[in-house]
Amino acid sequence: PLHEGIIRHAESVRADVIVKDTHHHTAVQRVLLNNTDWQLIRSCAAPLWLVKPRKFSDKPVIIAAIDPMNENDKPAALDDEIIVSSKLIAERCDGDVHAFHAYDPRIAVATATANAYLPVSLPMDEIDKQMREQHGARFKEIIAYHGIPDDHGQLISGRTHEELPALAVKHKADLVVMGAVARNRWKRLFIGATAERTMDHIPCDLLIVKPDWFQTPEDILEEREQPG
Repeated sequence: PLHEGIIRHAESVRADVIVKDTHHHTAVQRVLLNNTDWQLIRSCAAPLWLVKPRKFSDKPVIIAAIDPMNENDKPAALDDEIIVSSKLIAERCDGDVHAFHAYDPRIAVATATANAYLPVSLPMDEIDKQMREQHGARFKEIIAYHGIPDDHGQLISGRTHEELPALAVKHKADLVVMGAVARNRWKRLFIGATAERTMDHIPCDLLIVKPDWFQTPEDILEEREQPG
């Protein structure tokens, strides 16, 4: 398979990043990731830069999508790697970094409702306020640590797979940097439904970074013998 050949070559030359083209579907205004793209996302240890067929700006806008609450089994160190990578690219390209995080109060409502034996009245505004305070405190702490100004911190109430692509359009972003979650160092990366929907709708270049301890599965690194 193509993705295995790419990964083995990247490992052999100790590549710092893998850059691959993607196919943009104009009718639906989205990048359609193919099977090779998804296999690379799940299996390659190096950061993966998926390139859209469009010109990179002279002063690129880069969005670092982080998860300060460490939900979905994502390690906290991955947020640092996402921001560090974003800032490094921005510094080299004279670009601008925005940090992004979305929280969804409807998840809290659904959880509370599922655990209730009797119907309850749930003040959505209050739930949103509490979640914003909780997520916002950690979000501001992370971006302040990395020197990102408050006005470049985008904390949004909503669903990530809707809000992140919309923010990329609003700011005319050139690159979105995201992390991929690994269950453990010996298995392929786990890509949840939300991440899949988000990645498939990003309207610009996409850089996927991995936990620093992630290793490509051994079965991919072992080149299979071709049948005679």
